[in-house]
Amino acid sequence: MFLSKPIAYIPSGYFSVTRRILRSHNSPMNRVMPREKLAADGIAALNDTELLATLLGTGGAQLSVIELSESLLQDFGGLRGLLQAGRDALEAQRGLGPAKTAKLLAVLELSRRYLHQVLVRGDPLESPGATEQYLKSVLRDHPNEVFACLFLDTRHRVIAFEELFHGTIDGATIYPRVVAEKALRHGAAALIVAHNHPSGISEPSLADQAITRRLKDALALLDIRLLDHFVVGDGAPVSMAARGML
Repeated sequence: MFLSKPIAYIPSGYFSVTRRILRSHNSPMNRVMPREKLAADGIAALNDTELLATLLGTGGAQLSVIELSESLLQDFGGLRGLLQAGRDALEAQRGLGPAKTAKLLAVLELSRRYLHQVLVRGDPLESPGATEQYLKSVLRDHPNEVFACLFLDTRHRVIAFEELFHGTIDGATIYPRVVAEKALRHGAAALIVAHNHPSGISEPSLADQAITRRLKDALALLDIRLLDHFVVGDGAPVSMAARGML
């Protein structure tokens, strides 16, 4: 389809000059909107930009919702950077206000609560899969090292999850006595512990192996089993039990 668009003002009595513009099939006018694509092809067919546009609903600051979504993903380096950004950083972005910021913060918290409920209300933990997903969602993006515990009953169902120690970018001090006291308070029969490496490298260090042995020995005195110690980085969390380090 061709459209005529004037490119110059010609006084009355003179001939006019126009140019013809070919409308591209990839132009915004012909682009399938995310909700239409979702309805036709399912949620998995949407790319990151389209998923974000569906969540935001509308654009802003003279940007379409697709343009706003593309801009946000570019500025934050993708979905992970966007969703780990704080309220202040989000609201400072062109086109985002309190309402859209609240949506972004809410979707991350919903995913964390979903994974937590899968653990707490699910069957006894027999596979590390669900545990890895949850621990990664709550620990991976901390800027400093965090040590956390999953407290389990005699059937290895989750009683509670707690972040017990917070450290610096390269370490956190762990006190086995505090871990044991928390386990007794929760009536736990077994524990899974985890900590993150802000460097993104999930390989257990010698210090990680040493504190794991100390924790295992301290808990064994109370007849509480240490089932695993996960190290969370950018890739898949590393199970020290699977590595034979327990």
